[in-house]
Amino acid sequence: MEELAINVHDLSKKFGKRVVVNHIDISVPKGKIYGFLGPNGSGKTTTIRMLCGLLTPDSGNGTCLGFDIMKDAQKIREKVGYMTQKFSFWDDMTVRENLEFTANIYEMNNVKQAVDEALVKLGLDKRANQLVGTLSGGWKQRLALAACILHKPEILLLDEPTAGVDPKARREFWDELGRLSDEGMTILVSTHYMDEAERCHELVYIAYGNLMVKGTVDKVIEKTELKTLELKGNNLPLLQNTLEQNKDITTMSLFGGVLRICGEDEQKLIDIIAPYQKQYNLTWQPTNTYLEDAFIYYLKKAMEN
Repeated sequence: MEELAINVHDLSKKFGKRVVVNHIDISVPKGKIYGFLGPNGSGKTTTIRMLCGLLTPDSGNGTCLGFDIMKDAQKIREKVGYMTQKFSFWDDMTVRENLEFTANIYEMNNVKQAVDEALVKLGLDKRANQLVGTLSGGWKQRLALAACILHKPEILLLDEPTAGVDPKARREFWDELGRLSDEGMTILVSTHYMDEAERCHELVYIAYGNLMVKGTVDKVIEKTELKTLELKGNNLPLLQNTLEQNKDITTMSLFGGVLRICGEDEQKLIDIIAPYQKQYNLTWQPTNTYLEDAFIYYLKKAMEN
């Protein structure tokens, strides 16, 4: 049985009268990358902060790294690295100076050694003396990650860490997260990018404070029980507009010359498109359901409740 880094039950949080997190249970094995998905304002960040002792729950119980989340918040915080979405370093200081300043905030004894190790680990050693204001978005994200791991945390908390970063830099960033996970670090990350979510060991989908589903990518998709058809033919954008309001179609997306439609009943999908076969010269075949389809499915379910 896997050792758990986080194991919490019945976690809840209100801001005023608004329920932001509603009785959530989450278990995170050590050394895993746990992805948090959900629409903006759904409670993802609040949940992650409570899991790591950065925010006190209104109710619930459990442990993080063996410490009680209600009583030992300070002890938990000392073992957490937190990277916010907004870059918040000093542009008129060098990469090294920023890291040294951060190390001093942590009151570390071995500042130079820790900074040197972080520079090498994140490939920043050749840019150590470069002013941060001249770095690209991808290199700034590397710097932020380097600052987070200076004090060798056991848990890394990342809040949409690659927003606004180009695809190459995002891939390199996630390659580094994979290496940190292999070394035993537990990583909690919120993201809106489906390709990033697919790189997580497990996912949690939260919408409007409620936990909708959790599990591996395959399990999250499988639990929707959605069926997907791939359509080819003429004037597919026009067909998409025609089918837009059909309630038996859960999601629909156009990729070049292919229209993908998803629903809970494959035969109903066929019955919907069959009358248009001649008009649009349609052919179709079953295909795999994507994580993005599942994302939209769970969002719609949450809005219905």
